[in-house]
Amino acid sequence: MAFVLSLLMALVLVSYGPGGSLGCYLSKNHVLVARQNFRLLGRMSRLSPQTCLQDKKDFGLPRETVEGNQLQKNQAISVLHEMLQQCFNLFNTERLAAAWDATLLEELRTGLQQQLEDLEACLAPVTGEEDSALGRMGPILTMKKYFQGIKIYLQEKEYSDCAWEIIRVEMMRALTSSISLLERLRKMDGDLTSP
Repeated sequence: MAFVLSLLMALVLVSYGPGGSLGCYLSKNHVLVARQNFRLLGRMSRLSPQTCLQDKKDFGLPRETVEGNQLQKNQAISVLHEMLQQCFNLFNTERLAAAWDATLLEELRTGLQQQLEDLEACLAPVTGEEDSALGRMGPILTMKKYFQGIKIYLQEKEYSDCAWEIIRVEMMRALTSSISLLERLRKMDGDLTSP
């Protein structure tokens, strides 16, 4: 009986692997999808950003949270997931449909959903690690505050075409930062990627 229990325990540990969560694997394809999402946002432009300068706003993208080296792996995964989830939610806003080409918008939503699904396996909590859920909350709250500011801006601008254009450009900045974070995650000890 002790042998069977030891064997089961070993299987559980191997299943979780060095990445810290069952099935956590961020492939090169994940980076390719992220870049494709960025390109889709670029193609979605219907207005020249120059025509919307009066609506321009600095939303305070928390670059130090996304691009800084102070994040541990689990924090970085949580921040990346939160950013993509908020971006996905933003592009599922009811008042969005008229702003962009429906086909491109659906491709973007699909790509963001694919990224989120890939990250889901990496969010499982790891027992015994110093990085607790509380340690991830600060960066996540910062990200939520950033997106809340974007939602308030859209409401204040009554979801105008220019407001959506400003948000499109801002989301391109955010996705650029998320790609940098993703590439850094893939390099961290090589434990989130294939050998």
